[in-house]
Amino acid sequence: MPRIFSNLLLAAAVLLGASFAPAVAQPLVDIDWAKANLGKPGIVFLDLRSGGGLTKEGYLKEHIPGAIFTDYAKDGWREKIDGVEGMLPPPEKVAKLIGSLGITNASHVVIVPMGRAAVDMGAATRIYWTFKVLGHDNVSILDGGYQAWAAVDEKTKQPINPIASGGAELPPTTFTPHFRKEMVIDRNDVKKAMEAGVPLIDNRPNDFYVGLTTSPVVKRAGTIPGAKSLQESWLTKNNGGSFRSKSQLQALYKQAGVPVEGEQITFCNTGHWASLGWFVSSEILGNKNVKLYDGSMAEWSQHPELPVEQKFKLD
Repeated sequence: MPRIFSNLLLAAAVLLGASFAPAVAQPLVDIDWAKANLGKPGIVFLDLRSGGGLTKEGYLKEHIPGAIFTDYAKDGWREKIDGVEGMLPPPEKVAKLIGSLGITNASHVVIVPMGRAAVDMGAATRIYWTFKVLGHDNVSILDGGYQAWAAVDEKTKQPINPIASGGAELPPTTFTPHFRKEMVIDRNDVKKAMEAGVPLIDNRPNDFYVGLTTSPVVKRAGTIPGAKSLQESWLTKNNGGSFRSKSQLQALYKQAGVPVEGEQITFCNTGHWASLGWFVSSEILGNKNVKLYDGSMAEWSQHPELPVEQKFKLD
């Protein structure tokens, strides 16, 4: 009887959506997985094509059936803090946003980026990192993004996969954050790491790295002294919406002089491109000792006492 009672409790817990261990999803899912799991309870497709320039109107015209929309720039995923653009808001504030979208702590969130270029895949990795910081491991990214989902049959010229129009919404709910403070570092942590010789990885395009180009939110051109350059465009196939294989990434890291294990810190201008580097190192290559510097050069460059190296200057 005790064993039967225990089994009944387990079955009831499953039916109620409870779990006895935190759910851990695969970092990347492909189109076949998405098709097989479309419409299943507990799986939420989060349309993040706004990170690739799509408006809400564009989403209403076509999207993956059941996918809910969020605006990467406007909904509150990032905000200006202490004069620094693009920072992670307080955990409770982001949790309120997540709950308003109908996402619970039991939801498996599948982030759907545009999938045209590495830069919009960066929106997906940034939101993925945000979920991880809030203690939510049941999150994945659709490799190839919506571009892969919306592929057209060469003969019929019709979409291979189902596409819906109109809006899709979930009832607002409560999402409780479990903040992993060890994942969020500030400029003082980076300074100590720099002085200790911990590898610092600049995931911006090379013209930013050498100091030829400067973001409007960055006060001084250049990079953190000693940083290695590993451009975000290297991390996806042909700078597109699909990540490179593990073996290819390992070869590219070797070419860039970037280790694939051990402590390291990724950064960029505002923590967007750097999230791509963090995702590849942590989630694809399996280096759990990598951290993302949220403030990046936007914060670092605002403090005159912190050094910036400009590798090339034009007269």
